Amino acid sequence: MNKTLPRTDTREHLLATGEQLCLQRGFTGMGLSELLARAEVPKGSFYYYFRSKEAFGVALLERYFHALYQQLEAQLRQGEAPPRQRLLHHFRQAEQLFSERGQLVGCLAVKLSAEVCDLSEPMRDALQHGASRIIALYAQTLEADEPLPYAPREMAQLIYILWLGASLQSKLSREAQPLRLALRTLEQWLSTP
Repeated sequence: MNKTLPRTDTREHLLATGEQLCLQRGFTGMGLSELLARAEVPKGSFYYYFRSKEAFGVALLERYFHALYQQLEAQLRQGEAPPRQRLLHHFRQAEQLFSERGQLVGCLAVKLSAEVCDLSEPMRDALQHGASRIIALYAQTLEADEPLPYAPREMAQLIYILWLGASLQSKLSREAQPLRLALRTLEQWLSTP
């Protein structure tokens, strides 16, 4: 890494490198020594930005959910299709990506949810806060296109729970079938009345 990068770039570089390592090995499997070697950052620099590995994990999750929220918001707010169809398109793309690559791509929420929720209360809080923001965005999208089988907030929670569970099961089985079943259920729930 270029040693003359501004401080914010070094912090971002550590987080980006850490995200890739976490996606490969999980949070507990990612050693600080490996992170620092891969990022080409001295140990002291890490502790300048993060007081601990746990604080790094919280920042990592906040960064991930912030980017996911922005990407999803842009996807759900654009286009001529009705809101439900835009939401379905989001899930269809995710299922297609899994089918093409045979694995979940870049989903830190699925990778870390079960691993860190009992390990770290601050990281669990970051996961919950990020999930809550995504659910709220789903609910806002659904409010624009009622009626639904359930209230928009409940529907959004059901959608998130269904997709998270299907994603985890697809990750475990290394098959797209759980995502396909979830997508079929979403298509039934969100079909225009």
